[in-house]
This record gives sequence, structure tokens and C-alpha cells, in this order.
Amino acid sequence: MRNDMPRLSLQIEERGRTASLVGRGKWQSLRALGLMALVGMLSAGSALAQVTPAEDPDWKESEAPPPPAFDPSKLIRIDMERLVELRYGVDAASITINSDGVTRYVMVVTNSGGMVSAIYEGLRCATAEVKTYGRYNDGQWRANPNPEWRTLNNNPAVRHALNFARQGACSGTAPLNTVAEIVRNLKDPRSDLPR
Repeated sequence: MRNDMPRLSLQIEERGRTASLVGRGKWQSLRALGLMALVGMLSAGSALAQVTPAEDPDWKESEAPPPPAFDPSKLIRIDMERLVELRYGVDAASITINSDGVTRYVMVVTNSGGMVSAIYEGLRCATAEVKTYGRYNDGQWRANPNPEWRTLNNNPAVRHALNFARQGACSGTAPLNTVAEIVRNLKDPRSDLPR
């Protein structure tokens, strides 16, 4: 085998795991290119399957109950990539999965000075959307007068909800079956449950 052939290398990172493909020589390079193309197509297909909304024309949201109580000392942390100064967490006791497919929860936000605020939201895995029902500041809840569904995709304002969905609340475009499953996923990111 000739060692003067250009070397082809690819590293793939998926959910914290890295795999490498290396090829040297004409046939190995072609084989590696074919494998890269296949991996690319499969990755694109699975990514689309996770974010493409599946709208049901007959779907109707049930009425959201008032915001549940939350305890800032019992939060399950939500990982946020670039938000160093703010800490996000969910009190497991605030999570509900409703018959309409909406997972409701209280997301608690703590700043570096220890100030606590919270957001009462509904997450719809089927359409990759979130709705804010109310906000907690200065010791009281304030209802959102016009709650609307907003997309999770490419929307920095609801990045916390996207991370909550990815880290434990959704399995692709379906909500998990029980709150216990969500809590287990949030506490153990290496859980065997599908994401």
C-alpha cells in the first residue's frame, strides 16, 4: 500500500460520544467517503424527525391549572451551554403530563446574586413548542395575558425549554409516559430512555 496517498479523516460527535473514520489510499478513501455520506444522511434524517412538528388538526389543549408550588431547594438542574450567570432547574413536584400531550412544569431561574424567579410553562413535544402561562417574581405569580405556542427551534428566548425537552421531557416528538421517567432522565443523562 502506498503511504503517499492523502489521508482522509472524519470525526463525528453525537451526544457526547466521538467516533473517528480514517482512510488512506484510493479504495479506503472512497469507502470512508461513502460511510461519511451514509452517516450524514442518517444524521440529517434523524434530526429532521426530532424537530419536524406533527400537527394534529383535531388537537385541543386542556385548560392549564394555576401554577403549582415549587421549592428552590429541590431543583433538578437543566444544563445550559452558554448561560453561565443563570442557573435553571425544575422542581420535580411541579411536573405534570396531561392527556392532551402537554407537559407542564415550573422552571426556576436563579441569578449569580441568588435572586429567584420562575416560569410556568407547557411543553408540547409533538410540535416542538412551548407556552408560557405565567411568571413568578418578587414572591408572586403573574399570569401571561396572551399565552401562545412558540417554537423551540432557533429561538434563544426558550432555550431552557428546549434543553428540558432534550434532557428528559420528550422522546423524539412524544412526551414520556410518566413524571418518574422524566425525573430519571433529568437526573441521569446517560439513561437508556430514548431522547
